[in-house]
Amino acid sequence: MNNSVVLPLIIPLLTAIVLVFLPNRVRAQRIVAVIGVLGNLVAALVLIGQIDRNGIQTLHLGGWAPPYGIVFVADMLSGLLVLTTSVISLFCLWFMFRSVEKQREKMYIYPLFQFLLVGVYGSFLTGDLFNLFVCFEVMLIASYAMMVLGGSKRQLRETLKYMMVNILSSALFVATMAYLYGAVGTLNMAHLSQRVAEIGQGGMLDVIAVLLLLVFSLKAGLFLFFWLPGSYSAPPAAVRALFGGLLTKVGLYAMIRVFSLIFYHESQVTHTWIAAMSAATMILGSIGASAYRDVPRIINYNVIIGVGFVGFGLSLGAVHAWDGIIFYLLHDMLAKTLLFVLAGMLIAAAGTERLQDMGGLIKRYPLLGWLVFGTMLALVGIPPLSGFPGKLLLLRSGIEAEAYWLFGIGLASSFFVLYSLLRIFRMAFWGAEKDTKGDKGAGEEGTAQRAVTGMAPAILGMFALLIAMGLAGERVYGLVRQASEVLGNAALYIDAVMKG
Repeated sequence: MNNSVVLPLIIPLLTAIVLVFLPNRVRAQRIVAVIGVLGNLVAALVLIGQIDRNGIQTLHLGGWAPPYGIVFVADMLSGLLVLTTSVISLFCLWFMFRSVEKQREKMYIYPLFQFLLVGVYGSFLTGDLFNLFVCFEVMLIASYAMMVLGGSKRQLRETLKYMMVNILSSALFVATMAYLYGAVGTLNMAHLSQRVAEIGQGGMLDVIAVLLLLVFSLKAGLFLFFWLPGSYSAPPAAVRALFGGLLTKVGLYAMIRVFSLIFYHESQVTHTWIAAMSAATMILGSIGASAYRDVPRIINYNVIIGVGFVGFGLSLGAVHAWDGIIFYLLHDMLAKTLLFVLAGMLIAAAGTERLQDMGGLIKRYPLLGWLVFGTMLALVGIPPLSGFPGKLLLLRSGIEAEAYWLFGIGLASSFFVLYSLLRIFRMAFWGAEKDTKGDKGAGEEGTAQRAVTGMAPAILGMFALLIAMGLAGERVYGLVRQASEVLGNAALYIDAVMKG
């Protein structure tokens, strides 16, 4: 029995329980939260080392033989996502310390932060669909509370919309699992793969596959992203950063796992839908990023473009595309989190979200300005930054698969990312500095200087990771290759779980 597989869930769960009993002791909450996040970072590194040395790690709770009971599985894809999540959570926690006022710190934001991590880690590590649903719900319930924390009219409106969409998708998820269990008699993902191969994918199983695609697309913001731009603009900047780096990626991970492990036998129907939805997502995301003039919505539409780009790789259905999907996904999680944090600092410094009311900030905040520029280059895919290897691998896979129209849309979306973020850099940091009066929706009142100056070590460290991922691409690619081998060969995952 390998307990290290479940440590990433246990640590934030225990941390959250302790934090619940410290509601008014802000300093104690901060210390406990940091200890929990650092513990998870160590646990993630240990888990990566075990997977690298010994292959896929499994844990069958209660000693039940597969496919019965609860199983947790850590292959290299899960391990890399757990490690990336741990880095992001440490970064966002630091930003919370610098940007969230003490009144909100006493509203259980740190326990909610830890409960959200429980759901994210659980989604990456679970080995059956039912527990994937449970972990989704843990993550979503925590995100509902974090989004509405503070109680402004805007937050309440956007939280209601966000809740309705996710309740609808969760209800559809439960119904689809019931149909799937009735058809094959199991929800263990490894066993599902075996049963679908035995029965033959088609008919009802194709319908179930399309329904699961709809569920995960709603949660990831793939085409059905109407809820995302407003919802991700409502909460405080630190919460936006956490959401932007993690939440849509959990939906994408579920799509990757299900359509590489379970429904990969007859992929024409689902992959055609994924291709069409990805193309529409990249196009509409590019239009939104170019059309809006407020910083949060521009950043949110860039999240949507990234989701569409991952969907583009998934739609190819080719073994060699997995390398690009994984590399790009890891990069996008880190880069989007940094972009959201920089955007929050920019809004705090300018006192407004509106680009037309910004200008000349490069004089007072040169580090912030040039980091926005550098993060933009990473997201566009300029070498030697982290976005280059993943984008290159995905675009090359598009050409090899002769998906020229998707290749063209994916390439064009990078130019729209460049245009939208370059506009932020030009309008906010250059020209004449404008006298603006901050409003409550623009950021946390009275925290501008604290947020910008206090975050310098963290944002420099995060940007250094983007550089390191690009420069050490060969080493990162070695780990990515291990992950893609499992995605391209379902038997490796099945053997590890069923014989575990």
